[in-house]
Amino acid sequence: MSTDNYSSATVADAGRAASGAASEPLLSATGVQMHFPIRRGLLRRTVGAVRAVDGVDFEVRPGETLGLVGESGCGKSTTGRLLTRLLEPTGGTVKFEGRDITHMKPGELRPLRRDIQMVFQDPQSSLNPRHTIGSIVGAPFEIQGIKSPNGTKRAVQDLLALVGLSPEHYNRYPHEFSGGQRQRIGIARALALKPKLVVADEPVSALDVSIQAQVVNLFEDLQAELGLAYVFIAHDLSVVRHISDRVAVMYLGKIVEIANRDDLYSSARHPYTQALLSAVPIPDPDRKGEEAKRERILLTGDVPSPINPPSGCRFRTRCWKAQEICSTQEPPLVQLTSGPRPTGADHKVACHFPD
Repeated sequence: MSTDNYSSATVADAGRAASGAASEPLLSATGVQMHFPIRRGLLRRTVGAVRAVDGVDFEVRPGETLGLVGESGCGKSTTGRLLTRLLEPTGGTVKFEGRDITHMKPGELRPLRRDIQMVFQDPQSSLNPRHTIGSIVGAPFEIQGIKSPNGTKRAVQDLLALVGLSPEHYNRYPHEFSGGQRQRIGIARALALKPKLVVADEPVSALDVSIQAQVVNLFEDLQAELGLAYVFIAHDLSVVRHISDRVAVMYLGKIVEIANRDDLYSSARHPYTQALLSAVPIPDPDRKGEEAKRERILLTGDVPSPINPPSGCRFRTRCWKAQEICSTQEPPLVQLTSGPRPTGADHKVACHFPD
């Protein structure tokens, strides 16, 4: 999908980047893991584990958008659920505003829900078909025991108007709306408690291409108006390039590269990131320049099983640069400070032989 379809948001984009660079992290993840046990037999003994997320490190700054990209099955959605504490991590630490929320109990998590919310991928399955839009969007007020000065109904109608829907939709049901409208309802529900961080799990992948740009623009407008921070999970690199301030690339449960958006798209250093970017369609095939002349990098083989990932570098089984050290030593995610092309402070790569 071409980013030419999106409206310009240069001023807001620059403001987010400036505020994010000067602020302490809103949320930080350190060595976060999520291993799902595999049980077999009558006694349901644990015989292994699916390492969906196997040690990720990153931070989200106030008012910024961190894009999280990678192939299907790499652990992006699981990471989003760990950040919102819909899942409890197997290992590692998640901190929000400096407070450790990794193993909070349900009662302790309730106040946290006001600050961290999630928008789900499928707008149809995330909305209860038996409830009206008013009760769906108003549910957070009821659960948290929040009384709106002008009443819950008025607050819900204001939220509907904020996301581009009519307040008259209050008494309608989800099946009466299109996919794009249902996603707007999900966004309104997420914004009900005025959160500081929204984790958006592929919020436009289930929508028609003509609607995707509208929803992405809505996310940007809401961020500029409300000062939100986003973790935007997606597999469409064109969408991520448009909306993100920084981008983290994930492969088989680990982050292999993280950088400012412009740095990553102009000078990706990890072979996996280079392969992903080579597959992005060029809007104008006749355009001259480096981007138009790039060659498609075709990866051989399939993604290894997260039950038994490769030793050393997990990408080595599909990498054209792999050498013996790649099978014995796992490359750390670090900033490259030496070599012909050292990276910036915000550009980190997990590779023994970066470009």
